[in-house]
Amino acid sequence: MPKYRIKHITRYSYPSPVTDSANQVMLFPIDDPMQEVKKHELLITHQPSVEVFTDYFGNKVGIFSVIKPHTQLTIESLIEVIAKDAVTPDSQIPAASQWENLSIVGEQFPYMDFMLRETCKAEYEILAVVKSFMGEDIPPFAVAEQMSNFVFTHFEYKKGITSVETEVDEIWEIKAGVCQDFAHVLLVMLRMVGIPARYVSGYICPKNHELRGEGATHAWVEAYIPFHGWIGLDPTNNCIAGDRHVRLAVGRNFTDCTPVKGTYKGSSAHTLEVSVTIENGQPRSETELSTPVFTYQVHNPGTPDNSYRKFMEMQQQQ
Repeated sequence: MPKYRIKHITRYSYPSPVTDSANQVMLFPIDDPMQEVKKHELLITHQPSVEVFTDYFGNKVGIFSVIKPHTQLTIESLIEVIAKDAVTPDSQIPAASQWENLSIVGEQFPYMDFMLRETCKAEYEILAVVKSFMGEDIPPFAVAEQMSNFVFTHFEYKKGITSVETEVDEIWEIKAGVCQDFAHVLLVMLRMVGIPARYVSGYICPKNHELRGEGATHAWVEAYIPFHGWIGLDPTNNCIAGDRHVRLAVGRNFTDCTPVKGTYKGSSAHTLEVSVTIENGQPRSETELSTPVFTYQVHNPGTPDNSYRKFMEMQQQQ
């Protein structure tokens, strides 16, 4: 069982002082039988008091405010966690029994929340694809794996062409994107055939820098498999999520799991820098530890004003 040390730094810089910054963070690693949290620290400039609560989906959420004028806000999350490998579903249970079970639980709490169908123009085209994976003797997990493989095979991993607001129709048309886009498409496909599916926000922890999504928050999907429970599928890397995946939050979609978001009073111009470094026993260089892997800039005259600005963190999950 590998042990990881993860440092996630989010830094906002403003050209002129801003005030009344109110923020929400979902940077608390999930502590359950699949991963053991050994340590977690949240360090924030100006040392605000962080109030922590549990949301509807069971995630820990922190909220804090910085009232005084400031030109920089840094949120640093330090995690030590032991991740455990996934256990695959029992293949001996008849497929018909599993599908029958899904037809029942899909209308029950809490699974019904993860069955919400997304309206899209490409619905019939996507449905034609997912039906090709179905069969009387094919169990839900095998169908889910085939769907994940389809996304991995038919979609190009390409940064910079989508955003957190890109809709599934556009992703399906361009057949490209990053991890949150791959997860988005897989969610739609799974729910179409009656498999509850939820979005997962977290980190991927490569051994030799061979996996997509390193250096930023990562996203994948968990499918509910009858008589087994939730199991993670990573369509970006075409694998089952196991001891190289660390979970932060789960929800219906990205919006439910946004790592950092907030509002403030002041100029809309700002720069967002994000860096994620992961150690698994091998030391990282100072350059690797300090270089931001994601930078987002909003350009606007730096003169403060009295309007109430709202910005969701545009830290696209890679």
